[in-house]
Amino acid sequence: MSHQETLLTKLNDKTARVAIMGLGYVGLPLAVVFGDAGFHVTGIDPDKRKIDALLQGESYIQDVSSEAVARLVNAGKLTATTDFAALREADAVSICVPTPLRKTGDPDLSFIVSATDELAKYLHPGMVIVLESTTYPGTTRELMLPSLTQHGQLSAGEDFFLAFSPERVDPGREDWTTINTPKVIGGITRTCSEVAAAWYRQALQTVVPVSSAESAEMTKLLENTFRMVNIGLVNEMAIMCDRLGIDVWEVIDAAATKPFGFMKFTPGPGLGGHCIPIDPLYLSWKLKSLNYTARFIELASEINTNMPRYVVGKVQDALNQHCKSLNGSRILVLGAAYKPDIDDLRESPALDVIGLLKEKGGQVVYHDPYVPHLKHDGWELDSVADLMETVRTVDCVVVVTNHSSYDYPAILDTAKLVVDSRNAMKLTGTEHPKVVKL
Repeated sequence: MSHQETLLTKLNDKTARVAIMGLGYVGLPLAVVFGDAGFHVTGIDPDKRKIDALLQGESYIQDVSSEAVARLVNAGKLTATTDFAALREADAVSICVPTPLRKTGDPDLSFIVSATDELAKYLHPGMVIVLESTTYPGTTRELMLPSLTQHGQLSAGEDFFLAFSPERVDPGREDWTTINTPKVIGGITRTCSEVAAAWYRQALQTVVPVSSAESAEMTKLLENTFRMVNIGLVNEMAIMCDRLGIDVWEVIDAAATKPFGFMKFTPGPGLGGHCIPIDPLYLSWKLKSLNYTARFIELASEINTNMPRYVVGKVQDALNQHCKSLNGSRILVLGAAYKPDIDDLRESPALDVIGLLKEKGGQVVYHDPYVPHLKHDGWELDSVADLMETVRTVDCVVVVTNHSSYDYPAILDTAKLVVDSRNAMKLTGTEHPKVVKL
C-alpha cells in the first residue's frame, strides 16, 4: 500500500494519532473536537501551565468546558505535553500557533517557523500536516515546505501531505463552533488536499476543498478584510454623522431594514480580537513586495486604529461640557474584553482607551466581570470590586465593551456622565443629558 492509502485507512478507522501544536483559542477546541470524534489526541504547547491544567481536566478557554476536557482525559483520548518528541508518534498534525504583527506592522512568523522546525525533526512517511494559523498567501508552500523537505528524503504529496486550513473561531459563539463551521482546506498538491480533507471530515460537519494552499490562505484574508473594511466604513460614518448632528445608530438600524443589498455593521472604539485587526495587514504586507498598495486595507486600518483616540476625544469634550478637565478626573472604563460576554483581551481597544486616558492625566479604573486583571504597556489595573459604588463616585463612565450582564438603566441612573461607544444605552441614551454617544 502507498503512504496515502495507509494513512487514509488509519484516518477512516480513527486509529491515526493526532497532534495539535498550540493549545490556545484555536488549538484546544480543535483537540476536543478530534477527541470527541474518537481520535487519540496529543496537545503540544511550550506553556507548562496549560499542560498542567489540561492533565488535571481543567480548561482555560471559555469556549471549552472543563467537563469536556476531563471526560477526554479520563477516557485516554486527550493528553498534553511540552515535549515535541511526541510528534514522533503522530500521523496527523495540526499547527495552531499565534501569528501576531511586529510593532513595525510586519508579520511575525516566528511561531510558525519554530513549530515547523520542531516538526521537521520528527517528520516521517505517512504524515498529514495542516497549518491553521492565519498568514499571507504562500506561507505554507514558501516557508513550511522547504523546511520540511530540506534534506530531500521525503516528498510532499507522496510521502507526506501538507495543507492549509484557516481557523474560523469566533469566541463566545454557541451557534457556530469548531464542529459545525464549514472548514476550507487547500493542499500543496491535489493529493495533499484529498488526504487533509479526509482527515477533517472524520470530525467536522462540512469540509470545503479548494485548489491550493494559496487559495485557502487567501480565503481567510478575504473574510477578515471584508469585515475590517466594512467596520472602517461604518466607523467613518459615525464620525461624519457626529459632525452632521445625526444619530449614526438610528441610521444603521434604519438601513438594516432593507432586505437585500445591505449587511449591518456597527461602529465602536476600535477593532479587537486576533483576526480582524491583524489578518488583512498580512495581505497588505505581502502585496507591498509586489509593488502594489492595498488601498482599502490601508485606509480602513487607519480609520479603525484611530477610533480609541476618537473615543478619548469624546470623553474630553464631554467632561469639558460639565466644566471638568480630563486631567485629574476619575474615569471608569466599563468592559475590557474585545467583545461582549467573553474574556478575550487580544487586541482589545479598551487597552488603548485606558492608556490614552492615563496619558492625558485621567485617574482611570475599570470593571469587567470576565477580566479580573489588566497588564499592558507598563501599567496594571484590577477590576473594581464594587461596580455601582464606583459608578456613583467617578466623573465619567466610558462604555467600551457592552457586556449583557450590566444593568445599563441602573448605571445611567447612578452615573454623572456616560460616554457610550457601543450604543449600550440604546434609545434610553438618545438625547439623554447624561449620555454622549459615539
